[in-house]
Amino acid sequence: MVGNLTSESSDLDFVYNDADEHINEMAELYSYTEEADFFVHKKAFEDLMEEYGLPVRWTSMTDKQKEKAILRLLDSIEMSQRSTRMQAARAVLYLVQGVFGECLVLETQAEMARANVFLLYNYGFFHTFVQLLNMEIENSSAATSALRKPAVSLGDSTDIRIILNVLYTFVEVMRVEVESDTDEMKKCRETFQKEIGLPLLGEDLLAHVLFQMVTRFCSGSAPHFPIKKILLLLWKTILVSLGGTDELRRLKAKYRAEAGLPPVPDDTIEVTRTMRAASPPASAADLIESQQSRKNYRQFRRQQSLVKQNSMDEAYQDLDGDSLSGPDDELRYIEEHQAQAVGEDEYRPPTPRPSTPLPTSASDQNNAASNKGLPWVPKVRTKDIMNFLDHTRIKFVGFQLNNDQTSLAGLPLPIHEGLKVLKQHMYVSLAEVQIKKEEEIAKLPLSKKETSIPQTPVEILYQAILPSLPQYMIALLKILLAAAPTSKAKTESINIMADVLPEEMPMTVIQSLKLGIDVNRHKEIIVKAISGIILLLLKHLKINHVYQFEYMSQQLMFANCIPLVLKFFNQNIMSYVGAKNTISVIDFPACVIGETPEVTEETLEMGDQQPYCWRNLFTCINLLRLLNKLTKLKHSRIMMLVVFKSAPILKRALKVKHGMMQLYVLKLLKMQMRYLGRQWRKSNMKTMSAIYQKVRHMLNDDWAYGNDLDARPWDYQAEEFALQASINRFHNRRYDRSGSLCNDPDYQAVDNNILSVLGREIELTDDFKYHYEAWLKREVFQLSTDWDQLLNSQYL
Repeated sequence: MVGNLTSESSDLDFVYNDADEHINEMAELYSYTEEADFFVHKKAFEDLMEEYGLPVRWTSMTDKQKEKAILRLLDSIEMSQRSTRMQAARAVLYLVQGVFGECLVLETQAEMARANVFLLYNYGFFHTFVQLLNMEIENSSAATSALRKPAVSLGDSTDIRIILNVLYTFVEVMRVEVESDTDEMKKCRETFQKEIGLPLLGEDLLAHVLFQMVTRFCSGSAPHFPIKKILLLLWKTILVSLGGTDELRRLKAKYRAEAGLPPVPDDTIEVTRTMRAASPPASAADLIESQQSRKNYRQFRRQQSLVKQNSMDEAYQDLDGDSLSGPDDELRYIEEHQAQAVGEDEYRPPTPRPSTPLPTSASDQNNAASNKGLPWVPKVRTKDIMNFLDHTRIKFVGFQLNNDQTSLAGLPLPIHEGLKVLKQHMYVSLAEVQIKKEEEIAKLPLSKKETSIPQTPVEILYQAILPSLPQYMIALLKILLAAAPTSKAKTESINIMADVLPEEMPMTVIQSLKLGIDVNRHKEIIVKAISGIILLLLKHLKINHVYQFEYMSQQLMFANCIPLVLKFFNQNIMSYVGAKNTISVIDFPACVIGETPEVTEETLEMGDQQPYCWRNLFTCINLLRLLNKLTKLKHSRIMMLVVFKSAPILKRALKVKHGMMQLYVLKLLKMQMRYLGRQWRKSNMKTMSAIYQKVRHMLNDDWAYGNDLDARPWDYQAEEFALQASINRFHNRRYDRSGSLCNDPDYQAVDNNILSVLGREIELTDDFKYHYEAWLKREVFQLSTDWDQLLNSQYL
């Protein structure tokens, strides 16, 4: 189902955030096929309460009775009998779902769910369900049963879905801060955020366990795993433990201050929230239509030349009377009138010379700059300044001065002024400081050694997933490929529909339509979760240490992430952003409060009234940001964008009228502009104008021309090899299992104990064993060594 989103519509009022509203995030956890399970959980709770001799209604219980019920449920969950354990788990799920059977409105259900989550967390239910998850992962009988079946369905993952639903509800409720929270609840949230980033109960991190589940699912050893729920829980676990946009901003400011760097001049998220979208570039059909209208207009002008002057003025007024509301409209206005001017016969007087502007006050100038200026503060890298000085020194003096930014002897005054402007806008990134520190440690391993590594949540997670990080990235991209709307069903691809397909296929047309919407929605949620996971990890790793970020980026590159994302965008992106694969009346919790709605054709058509789908637009922005992260300042990866013909694909994405999404598209076009050729730039002046207006300027970056000093194809491979060597050196020094601070063999400790040296086990190669007799003859029997010389004092 597709919404009414068109390229001519107004700017989308989408606000980018870490996640959607809480009610929508909870609804996306459940597929429409699981609707019948809600009442099974309700019945399990009521049966257990009757068995315990307690009131069936949770709201009718006293605090003492609630405590008794919770303790009895906790005992039942720890039983060895599987049926008893899972019945108690269903009852707990009903509690964290807000005891919807006793609620009349959605607000009451949300309040009850939040209160019950905090109550159960204080009794240790979260840790108990993490243990249940570990037990279910090791349940070989469920995996064996699923492997024997030709098609895995929803019934094969019932128990693990209950556990994942409970864990996800805990994490999602704890993630959201509510104004009505008490001090005790706020303290509970802080404790939860710290605990979820640490190994629970002395075992692995929850995020690490979920990563392992993803790889097992992709390898085919556990096809019954509900992959959508796993990915959603993994995404929210990382989001809660590491932090979202606000935490990233705080950490960046903190680390920059510790490194002696000034704060960042502007925040991308905040600036883009107020940025207007540019008018999209014209398509081929639009160009043909405009040419036809221009031809008709010229015929109309010839007819109008025979009419009175006032009639012609009225025609001009009708054609040109639209108000100009911004720079994009001005560009459109200029281009249209330049096109109309071609072929006109009548005489037009020359444009008068513009008058000299009157001097204005400083406040007026500041207001004008803030209102009409570019949205970003220009930046200059240290490398750019050095390139500028090297070029000018060669030109005017005839030689270079390495790493010298102060000596200006022999350079003309305009160069002095230009250098002053460049230094005013010089921006030193945190990555540059970290790289410089690594180079010093490699050069002086004894005096500059790193004594301790701060055990931040990001560092703990990175150390946990480092040994298998390549496999995790490959698994995520495999699932992304299978869930992408442009991918075709293949027999060898992984089955991501196991937790959405019912045991019995639909019999009616309405059921088939409902299942079709559910399948499309299922895919969209999976892609949304994967894009959130990868982007969040990249952003946190880049702040924590640049080489951690570069290692993950390289693994994504090796797994063909760039062509995969471009394949995702090679679709009708307007239809994807405006898709309506949601049936709001059967979303949780609307489907269980009040009367059970009947699904009809009218119900299917109702959907969301917004002109866009929040999760799909969120996904598109995340994937564009991911592409920017991978390709920024990496010439070999930028060339991949050119080789895979990304320019027309990205240009189509500009049709989505949202400032933030257009910004990241324009950034990707800007970085490859110099490789696209003069004809492409000439044919896409509107896109180049949008880049100039909306993308940050690097003052001496000739992005619009092919004059880049760094654009040397023969250096691309060398850059990647040098980066790989730096990453390996960083990992060997920081995460070497031997624990040595210095990996240079010349500085390694020497074992002087003769007993330990003689007792050391040395593994001989098969080749040595085969030629052992020849070695013995050559090295022992044919050599005469006078060992008595060692006793000679003169020899010593």
